[in-house]
Amino acid sequence: MQQKEGWVHLLNQQFSQQKSPLKIINASISGETTGGGLARLSLILSKNEIDYLLIELGGNDGLRGFPPALIKNNLLQIIKLAQAKGTKVMLMDIRIPPNYGARYTKLFNNTFSKVAQETKVTLLPFFIEKIALQPTLMQSDGIHPNKTAQPMIAATMKKQLENIILNK
Repeated sequence: MQQKEGWVHLLNQQFSQQKSPLKIINASISGETTGGGLARLSLILSKNEIDYLLIELGGNDGLRGFPPALIKNNLLQIIKLAQAKGTKVMLMDIRIPPNYGARYTKLFNNTFSKVAQETKVTLLPFFIEKIALQPTLMQSDGIHPNKTAQPMIAATMKKQLENIILNK
């Protein structure tokens, strides 16, 4: 899938057409972990004027079986760095497939709500919760949404972001 087919690009197009003050900078890298995001964040913050940071990291950590304590620590550091720059932070709740075992899955899933509670940042619901349950909307890996799902994700994220940022 090309970047211009993804939900971020589609949503930016909508914002532009509606003359919305919102613009999303997609600083993601495919396969990124919380550790990778943490390592890159200072440079991203120094090169861009960012009012809000949406952290959608952790899924790849979970798929690799990283310890939830490490994921939590990385997320806490990311939030601290962003807040030190005056950036408002939102954290995406992330889920992993249940085949990682009940104990690990529970520890992993609880990580995001704990981080949000400790830092008092907004926790957004897992953005592909309903999409992930529909195989026709997923790529062959069963983990990533396909091109058909992207407009649905854009619509979900548009509503969530406008509700938070523009208080609609």
